[in-house]
Amino acid sequence: MQGQYWKKLETCLSPDRLAAFGHDNPGHRTIAARYLWNIALCESLYAPIHLLEVGLRNAIDRAMTAETGVSDWYDSVTLRPWGHDQIGRAKAGISRSGRPVTSGRVIAELHFGFWTAMFEDHYEKPEACFLPKGIKTVFPHLPKSLHKRKAIKADLDQIRALRNRIFHHERIIHWKDLTQQHQLILDFLGWLSPDLCELAKIVVTFSTVHNAGIQPYLDKLDDHLAGTQGA
Repeated sequence: MQGQYWKKLETCLSPDRLAAFGHDNPGHRTIAARYLWNIALCESLYAPIHLLEVGLRNAIDRAMTAETGVSDWYDSVTLRPWGHDQIGRAKAGISRSGRPVTSGRVIAELHFGFWTAMFEDHYEKPEACFLPKGIKTVFPHLPKSLHKRKAIKADLDQIRALRNRIFHHERIIHWKDLTQQHQLILDFLGWLSPDLCELAKIVVTFSTVHNAGIQPYLDKLDDHLAGTQGA
């Protein structure tokens, strides 16, 4: 790649960020193409993760509201101290924005980590009012043989780790199991709701982007640079 062009990219994106894509010194052109491919992969996974995060929190909210009989169930059950802290932070954020604190707003404000934490062993206690009954309620299409809290928690933690890397614009192209991770997200969507899973498939582009690899971005960079030279 042209030296001046590369220096401009480094200035905008930072040398440290681009260095994560050039550990094997492949050259500026390949580093830039890897960066673009990483963006495309993150984009392709955003939609199913979005639907899973929203679907999971609403399913848990419905289950807990039905179990406790109140919409602000988070104030009446025994959460872990960290969970109580997250509720407090959510309420404070809503109040600072000048909006009334409602259960709907609190639920929407809570991070994905709060919802995956609901599958910790603490929530098997009677005073927590969630597990093991909640597994069947939240995932009505989950095969009975898979009704295992530890496995569900471990899988959700995997998805959360991927989600956090995507949402923080970090590198994922080096993950060897992205195809399996993508399928796991679709599996969870199907266990929540087959309709939600089918909705995700309308916008899912992961397989196309992943299978195409880096080459389309090398080609586009070459076209772009050729156009720049001709301008």
